Amino acid sequence: MPMSILKSPSVDYLPAPVLIVEDEPLMRAKLLHLLLELGYEENALVFVTRLAEARSWLAQNPAALALVDLGLPDGNGLELIAEMRESDPALSILVVSSWSTEEIILQALQAGATGYVLKERDDMEMALSIRSVLRGGAPIDPFIARRILHLLQSTPPKAEKPSPPPAQERNPDHEETLTRRESGILQLVAEGLSNREIAERLFLSRHTIECHIKHIYRKLAVSGRTRAVYEALARGLLS
Repeated sequence: MPMSILKSPSVDYLPAPVLIVEDEPLMRAKLLHLLLELGYEENALVFVTRLAEARSWLAQNPAALALVDLGLPDGNGLELIAEMRESDPALSILVVSSWSTEEIILQALQAGATGYVLKERDDMEMALSIRSVLRGGAPIDPFIARRILHLLQSTPPKAEKPSPPPAQERNPDHEETLTRRESGILQLVAEGLSNREIAERLFLSRHTIECHIKHIYRKLAVSGRTRAVYEALARGLLS
């Protein structure tokens, strides 16, 4: 495994502590190895195997980053994701799961997951997903992204849509369309790029990108990158 991928200097800040909710010993060992290679100290990593343990720890400590499995011995990780998102809207939550059904994926994103990566991915791919989260990105496993796009493209207009904002926020008379620049930035957000990477790609300042993204959030009536992408997909604003 190329060390340059894991120890890239582009990760300027390592938020800690990191809560890892995973009950499989081999996956726990894999995540420990990847996080240590990314630069974390072992004492900054908190491993738990059950929802009850995670809740007990969170009741006494704030998490700066969370890696969460969905299938846990005492319940579904979706519940914990929703609880963490409600408690800390800015928390980055990466799902690391073997589950790849459309229903579960969409439920995880609706619950507040920042990104979703499959356990079957190799070390390099998983490390890149973690690095993307650390840089403010919203990584979605390519396989999952294709499933979501296929699902949305094949869903009849009257089908249930996830987490619609309150009716007053979706009043057509008050909805604003995205500018060409905003649409381009949102497409890059959907590809998992961080604000810094988007700024470099478009030769703009990071501050300018952040301003555009705030305008996108306001126009789509959302509060985060994953929800912005999902809402844009639902409205047919992304290709």
